[in-house]
Amino acid sequence: MSETHHQVIVIGGGPAGYVAAIRCAQLGLDALVVDDGPALGGTCLNVGCIPSKALLDASEKYHQARHEFADLGIGFDKLRLDLGQMMARKQSVVDTLTQGIATLFKANKVKYIRGRGRLLPQNRVEITHPDDEEEIRVAEHVILAAGSRSAEIAAAPTDGERIVDSTGALGFDEVPKRLLIIGAGVIGLELGSVWARLGSQVTILEAREGFLPMTDAAVSREAMRRFKAQGMDIRLGARVLSSKVTRKQVTVEYADATGQHKIAAERVLVAVGRTPNSDQLAAAETELLVDEGGLVHVDEQCRTSIPNVWAIGDLVRGPMLAHKGSEEGVMVAERIAGRAGHVNYDTIPGVIYTQPEIAWVGCTEQQLKAENVRYKAGMFPFSANGRARAQGTPEGFVRVMADAESDRLLGVHIIGPSASELIAEAVLAMEFDASAEDLARTIHAHPTLSEALHEAAMAVDKAAIHKFG
Repeated sequence: MSETHHQVIVIGGGPAGYVAAIRCAQLGLDALVVDDGPALGGTCLNVGCIPSKALLDASEKYHQARHEFADLGIGFDKLRLDLGQMMARKQSVVDTLTQGIATLFKANKVKYIRGRGRLLPQNRVEITHPDDEEEIRVAEHVILAAGSRSAEIAAAPTDGERIVDSTGALGFDEVPKRLLIIGAGVIGLELGSVWARLGSQVTILEAREGFLPMTDAAVSREAMRRFKAQGMDIRLGARVLSSKVTRKQVTVEYADATGQHKIAAERVLVAVGRTPNSDQLAAAETELLVDEGGLVHVDEQCRTSIPNVWAIGDLVRGPMLAHKGSEEGVMVAERIAGRAGHVNYDTIPGVIYTQPEIAWVGCTEQQLKAENVRYKAGMFPFSANGRARAQGTPEGFVRVMADAESDRLLGVHIIGPSASELIAEAVLAMEFDASAEDLARTIHAHPTLSEALHEAAMAVDKAAIHKFG
């Protein structure tokens, strides 16, 4: 087999891989991307972040039309759901963005081969094409960015029909009367929200006793209250034992503190997390270090145990988030080019795109208490925010935590309207080591949702103007 040489070969064309390749090209490096998906963009763009947000937006508008528009003086003689059109529009969004990546590759002179890449010794990459033909290419640097896949459980194996993963739940051809979701994490809650808004009776089984443990405790309590008010039945401490599939439904047996129970549903979504695609990514003789969970061992700059081989995104430690992977891709590209690339892992924002949205950055209150950090906190409710009231979204609040002595921001937590956008201000403030007073003394336009963050920062020193009590 012939061997073509490149400066950089990237295995994986998702948000981590394609961003790494483009940044390499911008820095004058010859970059090749190898990806075996039907289209560029990885899970996030094809069957994850983007299609789920398209359905979340569409389903929320449908829910508002059914339940909220009348209060605004907007009425309908007839309102109907065209699920086929909703799915077609979702796919159109995906297609436009995947084609956009191909255009970016062309503009930046990034090379692309569709195929399965596998790392061999001496920075050689074996590429298996869709027709099973193989070739080997060699690179000065190899970036592993193969992403992750939905995790499975033996008690409820997916069949692509009655028991599905997140990909299957993004493509139902009809609204299930009853949807059972295993896992109350980000994916389970977002897809549960979509189908609950469209008419499904949604039950979520979560094996852990705690709800959304990665969020601030006050936020998780409010989120649980809001989701239950929306009709989602969330059962904590519920461990799935088995499942039985028939032609029309699935019966799942689970155990909780009160004993064993059975529940039947038309469809079951398994949303128990994701597994790194590190298996079969490298030949055994490369001696790539991978932990028992499938994560590739890397240092702070994403170097693996092999010289000039890097790993980024869902393959490595840290949250499995597209924006985290993209920033690692930029960092690695700049390191390869001799620049000082860097990722601040303390300021990676997390977002859950439910209604209300949930977003956070930095430490939670429970983390600060566990680490014996002296802090002060300020909270401001959206119910006291003029813009939130005007647009009919007064639920939720903003919490700001600051160091008790230096006043430096330690964490910001938001549950409410546009939390996914508002958190960016908090991330920027923390990047610049801002204090709560810095935020409090920054003028925010009125009326805006961002005023809630402003007043929460003021509340840290008990100076909020519009907070009652």
